[in-house]
Amino acid sequence: MPSQPFNMLFAPHYGMFKHHAGDDLVDQIKFCHDAGFRAWEDNHLMDREVAVQDKIASALDDLGMTMGVFVAKTFWGEPIYVRGGKEAREKLKQKMREAVEVAKRVNARWCTIVPGPYVQDLEWDYQTANAIDCLRAMAEVCEPAGLVMALEPLNRWANHPEMFLSHIPQAYLICEAVNSPSCKILNDLYHAQIMEGSLMLNIDKTWLRTAYFQIGDSPGRNEPGTGEINYANIFAELDRRGYSGVLGMEHGISIDGKEGERKLIEAYRRCDVIK
Repeated sequence: MPSQPFNMLFAPHYGMFKHHAGDDLVDQIKFCHDAGFRAWEDNHLMDREVAVQDKIASALDDLGMTMGVFVAKTFWGEPIYVRGGKEAREKLKQKMREAVEVAKRVNARWCTIVPGPYVQDLEWDYQTANAIDCLRAMAEVCEPAGLVMALEPLNRWANHPEMFLSHIPQAYLICEAVNSPSCKILNDLYHAQIMEGSLMLNIDKTWLRTAYFQIGDSPGRNEPGTGEINYANIFAELDRRGYSGVLGMEHGISIDGKEGERKLIEAYRRCDVIK
């Protein structure tokens, strides 16, 4: 029997409930809907065949679920943003044209942007200026389509030591400079807790430039309740502020198998807001 929907738009991803739902993409979406989830994420959506994207879009539409972020092309080992230049901007604009087509196909409003690594041979402020120029060019592609680039700062201390964008205030500065409705912040609270903490303070300071949140407890990057972050308080604050967007469940599961998947659902029931 289907469960009562969560009050917040929590978004699981593929593989999170594979022990209950199996490997089929649509079956996993249906299982999550029955478990009470009303949103979905797919970091790898752009890599999937068009026919598969269409199936995902159809399943979400039939179930009344919201599509969360997918990842636009990430240049993990290439400092294309911080080097900048005309060729870099054109390359990035083309990737955003491709992302816009995917977004239209699956009714997505947001895509994750990770501005790649920094370099050692260029002053930091020049790297920032170059990244801003690139993002302005990309925003020109996104704005007419209504697609929002969600810039995700990644932590340097536990996972991504080479990444240029690593702090929430840094992302805010860049979004202010780009000054486009298509360039906002993705606040992954796992990364933010590692880099600077003060989660509530930074949520407040960046509220008008934030489009999206992702979840993961710290340490460990598993479900809420397995680390030090008080997610019940955070969700209550987001609800108080009127946040109606998606909360991406970009984390692992602390216990393997069906038991772990059941406990994951229970963890979200405990910290969901009460209406």
